[in-house]
Amino acid sequence: MAYTFHDLAFDVLRQVEKPLTYQEIWEKAEELSLTEKIRSSGKTPWQTLGARLFVDVRDNPNSKFIKVGKQPARFFLKQNESQLSEDIIKKIEIAETKQEKEKSKWNERDLHPLLTYFVYANPSFGRGKGILTKTIFHEKSKKKGYSEWLYPDLVGFYLPLEDWESELIELGKLSDNNLIRLYSFELKKSLNKGNYREAFFQAVSNSSWAHEGYLVAAEIKQDDDFLSELERLTISFGIGIIHLNLNDFDSSSILFPAIPRTNMDWETMNKICAQNDDFRKFIQDVKIDFESKRIHKSEYDEILDEPDKYIEKTIKS
Repeated sequence: MAYTFHDLAFDVLRQVEKPLTYQEIWEKAEELSLTEKIRSSGKTPWQTLGARLFVDVRDNPNSKFIKVGKQPARFFLKQNESQLSEDIIKKIEIAETKQEKEKSKWNERDLHPLLTYFVYANPSFGRGKGILTKTIFHEKSKKKGYSEWLYPDLVGFYLPLEDWESELIELGKLSDNNLIRLYSFELKKSLNKGNYREAFFQAVSNSSWAHEGYLVAAEIKQDDDFLSELERLTISFGIGIIHLNLNDFDSSSILFPAIPRTNMDWETMNKICAQNDDFRKFIQDVKIDFESKRIHKSEYDEILDEPDKYIEKTIKS
C-alpha cells in the first residue's frame, strides 16, 4: 500500500507531539527520512502536503487531524487533542502576534526586488529566458489622486531576441509587434478575506494595457475556499496570482497564471505615459531595445544575486 502525505503527517505529529505548520511537518519528515517514502514528482511537495491537510481537515469528518491557530495554521493529531494545554495555545498566539509585528517592519516596496528576481528566473515567463521589470513610482505622477488604480507597482516586458531569427524581428516591426510581451504587477504584503477584492480589482484596473496582469503577495491565506475564490476571479477577469514565499523563496510560485490578452489598451498606455515619467521611460527603453535588437539591462530594475540573503537582511532583520 502506497505511503501517502497523510501517513507522513501522522507519523511526524505522533513523534513530535506538538502542533506544526505543514512546512515544519515536511522539514521534520526530512530529518526522519520519511519524505523518501513519498513518490511525488512535484517540485514543491510540501505545498502538496499543505493542500492535502487543509482539505482533509475541512471536508473529512473522520480526519485524523485538527487545525490549530490561523496565521499560520498548524496541524495536530485529533487523538491527542486533550494534550493541547492552555500553555501550548498561548505560545501559538504569542508566535502569531510576533509574526504580525514583524510584518510591519517592512513595506510592499521591499518586495519589488524579489518579484524582479522571480519573474526573471522563473521559466514560466518568457520561455525560460525571463522578463525584465521597472518600478513605477506613483509619487512622481503629475496628476495626484487615483494613481494606484491607474499605475501598477511594477511593469515588465519580454522580447525574444535570442529565440527568433533577425528576419522575424524585422518583420515584427511591420506588424502589430506581437513579439513583445508587456506585463503589469500589483503587489501586496498579504491577501486575505478582508482585502482581496479591492486588491484584485485594483490589479484589473491598472493592468488593462498589458498582455498579462498579476496580483502578487508575500502572504496568501491558505484556505481552500479562499483559494478557490481567487481562482474564480482569475478565470473571470484574467488576472494571475503570484505567491512570493518569504519563508522558502524557492517555493514561490504562480498560483494561477494570467489569461493573456491579444489586444492592448493603447488609450490607457498613452494616458499613463502622459502622467508618469517612469512609465514613459519604460516604453522608450523597450522601443530602443526592440529597434536595436539588444536589451539594455541597466535601464531596468536590478536583479538580485541571492534573494534569500536579501530577505534575511531586509525583511527578517
